[in-house]
Amino acid sequence: MKSTEEKIEQFIDLCRGNGLRVTPQRVAVYRVLAETNSHPSAEMVHREVKKEHPGISLDTVNRTLLTFNQIGAAFIVEGSGDVRRFDGDLEKHQHIKCVRCKRIFDFHHKPFDEIETPEDMPEGFKILKKSVYFEGYCKQCLIEIEKTGN
Repeated sequence: MKSTEEKIEQFIDLCRGNGLRVTPQRVAVYRVLAETNSHPSAEMVHREVKKEHPGISLDTVNRTLLTFNQIGAAFIVEGSGDVRRFDGDLEKHQHIKCVRCKRIFDFHHKPFDEIETPEDMPEGFKILKKSVYFEGYCKQCLIEIEKTGN
């Protein structure tokens, strides 16, 4: 597993490779992603970045995260019906989301790394990521459901 500093170096290389300036605010936003596995929303990232950059707006953080997604420096964790969540872990892995508490967990199942892109895909696409996503109940919520029936 890479250290936060190694992740930030990889991020900086991705930015430069995509013609994106490396600013202290962008590094601060990425650092929040690199230091957590909680798959934060833009609001969560904003709360953390404001500690270091008090004048940064939620809109700036959100646009920055979306830019990171466009260049492959972070990804939107796909899901259904909740706020958009972001992942800065660029190592191969998959996600499972608890539909009750909304937490997102990482896991890695090597055969999912080798999902082939269908031959009949439209031409001209640059595939940034292939993902597998599961939904279910986490252990903690299953215990709660058994206790309360909800």
